[in-house]
Amino acid sequence: MTAPPSTTETTLRLKRIFNAPRDRVFRAWTDPKELKRWCAPTEEYTTPIAEVDLRVGGKYRIGMKPGNQEVMYVATGVYREVKPPEKLVFSWSWEGEPQSRETLVTLEFRDIGKSTELILLHEFFPDEATREKHNEGWIGCLNQLATRLKEQ
Repeated sequence: MTAPPSTTETTLRLKRIFNAPRDRVFRAWTDPKELKRWCAPTEEYTTPIAEVDLRVGGKYRIGMKPGNQEVMYVATGVYREVKPPEKLVFSWSWEGEPQSRETLVTLEFRDIGKSTELILLHEFFPDEATREKHNEGWIGCLNQLATRLKEQ
């Protein structure tokens, strides 16, 4: 019998400081128009789908598309905690990928004057390789978000 994976291998934790007020950063995660502007791993991607039912039990759906390809990567889940502008907790899975198991994302928005510290915790990956793929994706998304927040 193999030992269960350690939480280090199956948990991703990122911290990022954004030069924008907390309510603005929170809105970027919860307003569909805002999500379409930044929620993709690189500038080569577009985000044609952003659906948000922002309430506990409400669903979200975010579709990312690389360049002018037909392929669409769609993340979907259910909000488990919504506490504006402090915290969001939601499930995460990939639509159309039955082998993909549901994970959990927790976002904490901490007010640090005119800036915001975001703590992103993404848990319950099946293995280290999957966690690392998501790490790359989240870092790209957070870079995109930082760029978009500077534009306003």
